[in-house]
Amino acid sequence: MSFKNFPLPVQAIVIDLDGTLLHTAPELAESANRMLRDMGRAPVSQDLLMSYIGNGIHWLVKRALTGDMHAEPDEALFDKALPIFEKHYTELACDSKPFQNVVKGLDEMKAAGFRLGCITNKVMRYTDPILKASGMAPYFEIVLAGDTLPEKKPHPMPLLHAAKFFGCAIEQLLLVGDSLSDAQAARAAGCPIICVPYGYNHGEPVETLNVDAVIPDLTGVLPLIKRA
Repeated sequence: MSFKNFPLPVQAIVIDLDGTLLHTAPELAESANRMLRDMGRAPVSQDLLMSYIGNGIHWLVKRALTGDMHAEPDEALFDKALPIFEKHYTELACDSKPFQNVVKGLDEMKAAGFRLGCITNKVMRYTDPILKASGMAPYFEIVLAGDTLPEKKPHPMPLLHAAKFFGCAIEQLLLVGDSLSDAQAARAAGCPIICVPYGYNHGEPVETLNVDAVIPDLTGVLPLIKRA
């Protein structure tokens, strides 16, 4: 199901974190390369690591270790690597900066009376401090991290949970994201999705995804929606 009759009737908006609100790639890539350095392994380019972002830290660490989108590293190697990565990322995570016009877009949505939430696959122990450090935490009535519920994106559960929280029909919950997992979650849940093109869609252009619209930045949301 796709939603093409603009403006879309919307009650609440949920927004992805990595690659949509915040440019987290530099800190994730630096943490991964510090991990590899500590383990005596060769560094990996930020561009390659950016293509691995979006499915949680376990996925990113495995990809950094193998250099492959699908290969599984040795279990003992992964178990050694993960806490090293986590130590570095804990030090660097709160340095991430918002993308251009993110704060302006959030202000516009809030001023127009839309209720806002954040849905990310990043675990809460990083999500909460990052949102607070960036000054974005007050915008969101609900924050669903990768470990808040039994399932995360691309599963529809976080979106269905958010719609229930806001007391709105799933068709009136808008997801703003940047990746395949966002698009798959929205289609599985039955809610509209708008994507930004500057994020981390595994190196693929978002125009190839099954989304309702692609906007340059978050200020492009408001012209496409109306209060339901």
